[in-house]
Formats: sequence, C-alpha cells, structure tokens
Amino acid sequence: MSKAPLMPMATAVWLVENTSLTFKQIADFCKLHEVEIQGIADGEVAKGIVGYNPIISGQLSDEEIKLSSEDINRPLNIIDTDVEVKSTETKIKKYIPLSKRQDKPDSALWLLKNHSILKDSQIAKLVGITKNSVTSIRSKSYWNFNSLSPKDPVAMGLFSQKDLLNAIEKAERRILKEKKEKEKSNLVNKSGI
Repeated sequence: MSKAPLMPMATAVWLVENTSLTFKQIADFCKLHEVEIQGIADGEVAKGIVGYNPIISGQLSDEEIKLSSEDINRPLNIIDTDVEVKSTETKIKKYIPLSKRQDKPDSALWLLKNHSILKDSQIAKLVGITKNSVTSIRSKSYWNFNSLSPKDPVAMGLFSQKDLLNAIEKAERRILKEKKEKEKSNLVNKSGI
C-alpha cells in the first residue's frame, strides 16, 4: 500500500487548483474519496483550507504531475524519500514574538534553579537577555523579581534541548577543569615548591 502525502486534504486542494489531474488521480494520491475531490472543486468541501504544495515538500515532482496529466490512467506516485534530520551548526537568530519576550527572565530563573552550574553568560546567551539581567535575577535584585515564575525555556521554544545539553556539558567540563587546577595548586602549596 502506498503512503498518503503529508496533509492530504490541503494537498488535494492544491492539486485541484493548480493541475489538470482527474479527480480519481487526486483522490487515489491523497487517499481521499473521489466525491471529496469533487466537493473541493465545487467549493463545498475544505473551505478555508490553504493548499499545500507537494512539489515544495518533495512529495511530488513537476515531471510526475505532467506525466499523469497527459495520461488519465496513470496514477501519481509519491516520491518516497527517507527524511534526514540535519542539525545545522550555523545558528540563525530566531524571531521571538513580543508575547514570549516577557518570558525570557522567567526562563533565566528556571535555568538558575534547575541548572545552577551554568554561568550567567551561558544563560544570557541561551535565553537571549543580558548578562546583567541574569546576574540580577541570581542575586534576586532584578527589578521585577517578585513577579517572575520559572518556566522551561525548551518547552517554550526559546532554544532546543540540544543547545541546553551542550551548555550543561560545557559547564561540567569547566567545573572539572577548575577542580583539577585547584587540586594541583593545593599540592604545590603543601609541598612548598
């Protein structure tokens, strides 16, 4: 059994509006009933649904649509590719809506409570606020400290879980390094060298 496209109804709307495929071809491809496709074409079904372009999403090619448009007996075949999830190392600053910007100090407080090993500069970088704000939240001298309530920044979408784990690993390496240096200096002081 072939797979249905992503968002079949929206894909069907796009195919009805932008191709000369038959209702049966679109219905078979989208795993919908032919009557539903007729209803989409008549404007009775899928009112308000914005068409979803299967070419942009990589589910169909122009050639595939063209071949099926020329032969009404030819079914559309979905491009079956395994989606490879890539993590791009180049960071793109993500736009934070105004409604979520007020949550940044709450997120900083959550990080301070749950991951106290993070430096103020790391928290500031993760959350996207100034280091001075993080320092004042840590010392409870932030201008609006009493109104803050800790909120998980990953759950709110301020940054990814991977970003948080990387920051924690970096903090743990720093603490381990500082501990080794302290032990080394204590040995030097005890031996009197």
